[in-house]
Amino acid sequence: MNVLVTGADGFVGRFLLGRLREAGHAVTACYRVGGAPPSWPEADGCAWLPLELADGQSVANVAAAEATHVIHLAGLASGAVARRDPGLAWEVNAAGTARLMEGLSHRPRKAVLMVSTGELYGPGAARPRSERDPVQPVSPYASSKAGAELAALETMRRTGLPVIVARPFPHTGPGQTPLFVAPAFAARLAEAKRTGRMEVSTGALDPVRDMLDVRDVVAAYVLLLERGTAGETYNVASGIGLGLRDLFDRLAALVGVPAVPRPDAALARAADIPHLVGDAGKLREATGWAPVIPIHQTLQDLVDAQAH
Repeated sequence: MNVLVTGADGFVGRFLLGRLREAGHAVTACYRVGGAPPSWPEADGCAWLPLELADGQSVANVAAAEATHVIHLAGLASGAVARRDPGLAWEVNAAGTARLMEGLSHRPRKAVLMVSTGELYGPGAARPRSERDPVQPVSPYASSKAGAELAALETMRRTGLPVIVARPFPHTGPGQTPLFVAPAFAARLAEAKRTGRMEVSTGALDPVRDMLDVRDVVAAYVLLLERGTAGETYNVASGIGLGLRDLFDRLAALVGVPAVPRPDAALARAADIPHLVGDAGKLREATGWAPVIPIHQTLQDLVDAQAH
């Protein structure tokens, strides 16, 4: 395959590039305007282009790239940043996706994978969510991703661009920034160990999350690019719930500190989703995918990466 990857300079992008290059695919990768192509080993052999989703000419330049397949990762990924500026989240995630899909439709493509989020399902029953469940986002980030999905699928219906939607549930791994819950816990626990403090500030610990390894998630993306059906939406999930208190305790054991959590209202999320676990049966049936990396290995790798 000749694959165009937007957002390739981010956390998920690094692992995705590695998987694509190992499989022998040609890759054109995009980095954020104002930055530079990363120096990771996984970036070796990729062609690099700058991309700013809010800039029509930048999007047009990227959309003109010779690529048979596209994985659209680029966007504003932090829920905290989206809450501070909901308009920016919509401009980047929804309007930016609309611009990109329109540009991509001007050349023949075999598959375009638009990466969304399982957060679209919002609050609901404490059971794995399926693609048949209603979408009811309760955050600017999730709502902007719902807009991105609508834009991508509208372009498909109007132009024939073969769009596949992936809805990944929470995922983590080595190198993820502390803007996200698992690396945030790990970083605070490491600091507690260094300073001798026995209390660590956290947000709410009651929520339950489907917590995947990023390496399993990118494996699903590549399989969907190869075997997914245009116009369909696929959950990427383990189907197993992990309470955030359990996540905290597991990380404390790996860091080696007998710390206890101290709830901090400043870290709590308004309208948080109590239970967010996904049913990936549709993805499994279409591609044969299943997660293979156990959560203890994911968390160990995350802790080890922060220590170096």
